[in-house]
Amino acid sequence: MRRFLRIASVVLTLLVIAGLSYVLIMFPPIMTGMASKTMCSCVFVSGRTPESVTAEELQVFPGMDLAEMNINYEDSTVTSSILWQTSKSIFRKGIGCTLLAQRPEAEVRSQKVVLAIPPTVNQDSIPWPSGDLMPDSIIEGVDYEKVKKVVDEAFADIDPNNPVFTHAVVVLYDGQLIAEKYAPGFDRHSVLMGWSMNKTVLSALFGTLVKDGRLAIEDPAPVKEWQSDERKNITINNLLQASSGLDWTESYFSPGADFHRMFIKSDDKAAFSADHKLKHEPGTFFQYSSGTTNILSRILRETLGDSVYYRYPYEKLFYKIGMNHAIMEADASGTFVASSYCYASARDWARFGLLYHNDGVWNGERILPEGWVKYSFTPAPAAPKREYGAQLWLNQGEPGNESNVEYPGLPTEAIIFDGFEKNYVVLVPSKKLVVVRLGVTHNTNFSLANLVNGAMGAVP
Repeated sequence: MRRFLRIASVVLTLLVIAGLSYVLIMFPPIMTGMASKTMCSCVFVSGRTPESVTAEELQVFPGMDLAEMNINYEDSTVTSSILWQTSKSIFRKGIGCTLLAQRPEAEVRSQKVVLAIPPTVNQDSIPWPSGDLMPDSIIEGVDYEKVKKVVDEAFADIDPNNPVFTHAVVVLYDGQLIAEKYAPGFDRHSVLMGWSMNKTVLSALFGTLVKDGRLAIEDPAPVKEWQSDERKNITINNLLQASSGLDWTESYFSPGADFHRMFIKSDDKAAFSADHKLKHEPGTFFQYSSGTTNILSRILRETLGDSVYYRYPYEKLFYKIGMNHAIMEADASGTFVASSYCYASARDWARFGLLYHNDGVWNGERILPEGWVKYSFTPAPAAPKREYGAQLWLNQGEPGNESNVEYPGLPTEAIIFDGFEKNYVVLVPSKKLVVVRLGVTHNTNFSLANLVNGAMGAVP
């Protein structure tokens, strides 16, 4: 018995040491990397105070209260240190913040970026939706008091110890803004993170390429790493529908997952993702993947060339629909991190949702090709619950078991652009609704269903 206890004690000690070693090795780079990048973007892109970012966004990183954060306003950098690990993010005008992982800062800053020329118009003088000049009239049949109450509830904290940190809510009915609210310190000009809602932005940009005849979705994906093996059969459509078949782990809780290795340890997120092997036949297995979105971003870059690439989202999409606050951020290789890093105002995100609600047409101009929105809203054949289209989420339910949906409580017709920390653009086509919610929620205390259903009950 003593011998058994000694062996058990040794094994337990080794397991504890191994566990601590794993934590000490894996977690500090994630914590410092995400913290420095988040602080950099919130301060230099959004104009937030460091105190507000620490109190809200950085709550999600356990132990960050032990970290040292240095914000250098002279060279627009943020370094974050904990234990043995230090991470640095840099801000570049027009292209946002970039976390450095492998390349020297001087090399990254030397990249040539040709930026779009921002519109010089005053949006306050332009009627909604391209501008911010609102009509004086009200819409018959809309219960404005009810929708205001619903929006107010989206900011309420049911547990003061676990606040929802809602920053903005905007509700559109039939294209018109019927409700909006902002948390203290935010307003309609505040540039706010959309996280994975940017995947839908990337999809829209591919729609413009299709419209211009630059590519077709059934084309094999032009990825140089794949041309000599079975991955050459992966199509652009497979990538858009998150059905590439690549071996990928999107887990946000495992520090060794592909998601964290891409975001924290790689300067070239598309190359990191493209290096993965094929696990399933393309088009047969659904795997939500930030990696494949970043592969698409590099395809966009290589299709356009660098002289056009950095201007393209603005000239072909953002500025055409009045998303004049939007900014996409690039990684250290110069490729947009299209999976996650786009900042825009709440009204901008509402405009983007309205573009899809209007079948890709804006003020009479077709921005997205005819049929693109229908294609985007069509479930990927490999999605088991018919929960995903072209870089956006659906709620149609499992065939034969329609109650098994991705978003319980939302109508099955709902179209959802879904970002981390409960950032959403939701379309309910039959009710002519676009609902935007932006914030930093680390718990389950915010109910998207309550917001959307409440808004539905307030309109004809």
